[in-house]
Parts: sequence; C-alpha cells; structure tokens
Amino acid sequence: MANTGEGGARARGTWWREAAITAIAFAFCLLGGALQVDDKAISAPPAAAYLIAVVSCAVLPVRHRAPLAALAATTVVGMLVPPLDLLLSPPIVAPAVIIAYTLAVRTELRAASAALLASAALLVASNLVFAFGSLSWQDASRIAAVAAFPLVAGILGHSTQNRRAYLAAVEERALRAEKSRDSEARRRVAEERLRIARELHDLVAHQITLANAQATVAAHLFDTRPEQTRKSLRELVETTGDALDELRATVGLLRHTGDAAAPAEPAPGLSRLPTLLESFRRAGLEVSVHQEGTARPLPPGVDLTAYRIVQEALTNVTKHAGTNSARVRLGWSRDRVAITVADDGGDAHSAPAATLPDRPPGYGLIGMRERATAVGGHLSAGRRPEGGFLVSAELPLPPAKDRAHSPAGERPTADGDAL
Repeated sequence: MANTGEGGARARGTWWREAAITAIAFAFCLLGGALQVDDKAISAPPAAAYLIAVVSCAVLPVRHRAPLAALAATTVVGMLVPPLDLLLSPPIVAPAVIIAYTLAVRTELRAASAALLASAALLVASNLVFAFGSLSWQDASRIAAVAAFPLVAGILGHSTQNRRAYLAAVEERALRAEKSRDSEARRRVAEERLRIARELHDLVAHQITLANAQATVAAHLFDTRPEQTRKSLRELVETTGDALDELRATVGLLRHTGDAAAPAEPAPGLSRLPTLLESFRRAGLEVSVHQEGTARPLPPGVDLTAYRIVQEALTNVTKHAGTNSARVRLGWSRDRVAITVADDGGDAHSAPAATLPDRPPGYGLIGMRERATAVGGHLSAGRRPEGGFLVSAELPLPPAKDRAHSPAGERPTADGDAL
C-alpha cells in the first residue's frame, strides 16, 4: 500500500510539473505573438498568436515519448508564423526550445544534432523567404537568436544526458562493488566455517577415538587384569580431560569478539609429534617412525597441516584398521616434505557400506585433502596392494638454508622413536 501511495504522489508531481511547463511555454508564445511586425511594440495578442500558442503547446506532453515528432510539429508551426503576420522571435518558439532540450536528453547525439540543425534551418529559411528584400540588422539578429535558442537547449540537454549517464555508471559501479563485497564476505565466512569444522573434527575425532580405545581395553581387562584396567581408566580420565580442555579453548576463541588478553597457545606442529605418538601408544597402537633427509623448520601453516595429517591418519588406523601397529615416515627433500602413514590391518577404511554401522560418512580424508591443497601440496589415500591402508602427502617447503648453520638436532634419524 505504501508503494501505491508513493507512486500516486510521484504521478501527481509529474502532472503538476508538466502543467507548469506547458503554462509557461503558452505565456511565452503569447508574449511573442504580442510583438508586432511593424512597430515592434507589444499589444494584445491576435487570434493567430493564440492559435500558434495552442498548437505548439499541445504537443509538449508527448515530447517524452516521441521527441522527434514533437520537434517536427513545432517546427512546422514556427514556419507558419511569418505567413500569419506574426513576428518570429525567441519567445514564440519557446515550445520548440523545450522540446529541443528533451530531444537532446533522450536521443543519441548524432541524431539529435541533425534534427536540431534541420529545424533551425527551416525556421530561418521560412523567415528569410517572407522578409526577402527588407531584411534589417535587427531582423538578422532576431533570426539568429531564433536559430540559436533551440541549439543552445540541445547542448544543455546533451550535457544533462552525459551527466545522467555518468551518475548511472557510478551507481552501477557502486552496486557491483557492494555485491562483490557481499560475495567476498560470504566466501570468507564459508572458508572460516570450513576451517573451524576441520579443527573441531581433528580435535574431537582424535581425543574421542583414544578415549574409546582406552575404554575398550578397560572393559576387556576388567575381570582378568584389574590393575591394567585401573591404568586404562586413569588414562581415559586424562584423555577426556585433555579433550575437554582443548574443546573449551577452541570454543572460547570462537566466542571471543576482541583481541585476546593473553597470547593463545601456539598451533601444534611436528615438534609435538612425540607427544601425539605417545597418546596413541597409551591407547594400544604401536607407532614406528622413520625419517629421511634433514629436518628443518616449517612455515606455521605447513607445520600444522603436517601434524594434522599424521594425527588424522593414525586416528583412522585406531578406528578402522583392526591392527595395533602403524608406520609413519617423514621424507625431507630440497623443496618438499613427504609424509606417509601406513598400516597392515584390514581395509576397514573403505569397507562396503553393508559391513559398516549405519552412520553418516566421515570427513577425515576430505579434511586432510583440503588441508594439503590449502598449503599448495597434495594428498592421496587408498588400499595397499599387500593389504592395509596408506595415506601419502607431499607439502611444499621454503628454500633450504646453509646446512652448515643447521642445528645438530636436525640431522637424519634412524628407524624408531628418534623424534
């Protein structure tokens, strides 16, 4: 209803504007008709002046829909002024001036220029024909003004057209920029949601898998080995406590809206790999580590990605592989670090849907691939020909520095738990 009211108010405003323009043009036409040809004095407008004013102003309302036709009509009426013994002066062609402005605003420059020049030429020619042989300097100046007024109005109209086009282009650019900002904001929100989802998945999947394994061991040994059961339960309490602490810290960062009061704990990296492997060993998974090449510091994003890939791969071994052993290999080259995690268990990673519980598919492998791709690397995962499952990733490294300045602790290590 509000839009209808606004539309009605706009229509009423347009009607009043058009009525005012028509009334002013009519008054100017009558003023021009009151100027006499002989004494150049102002007297009561003759009937011919009213006829010229009425016909010229009658076409003004259609100038927006058909400006060329309106200009042609006013030009013909102007050519009839001298035969009717009226003085062809700028006031009497006021409707033509108004239509010339509208034509220039709504029409392409070349077409508008041609139409205006033709109209001015016809008006001048008609006046010269009837004033032939008795043309004075005053008549010449008056005729020049009659020809110039529509042309000046056309120039002003073209300037208005250019300004409107400029403002429309500025508005269009502003709208595109706003849409681009909105799209960029949505993209960033989606990326952040995906990053948070990966972090929460890695956190919850790792800790809950370890807790499940420890609880399973405790239930299995409850009757036969009570001491081992108590040890598993103590480790279970420690694991769930760590999980709650990490989850609380993550949720706290998500809820925080300003700068942190104190520096947050650094993101995990390969330097924390021994602690990660020890947590899996407490859950009953024996992990052997082999490193080739010279280890060196990694960029934070690559370091976190490497840690999460090892963590998620070992978590999948604990959940799906049906084995109590796994192997981790880190291969350092000039520009890449290769990470492989392999097991010899049953291939429950890709077991048929009929043999698995009715649960939604996991996101572990998807998250590992996304992490590797995000830092410029790639990851592959699948069954091994000799049995078991293999996760393999290659991540980019910054250019190697002079090895003479490398720490002694970064020399190649042998098989085992040298990390």
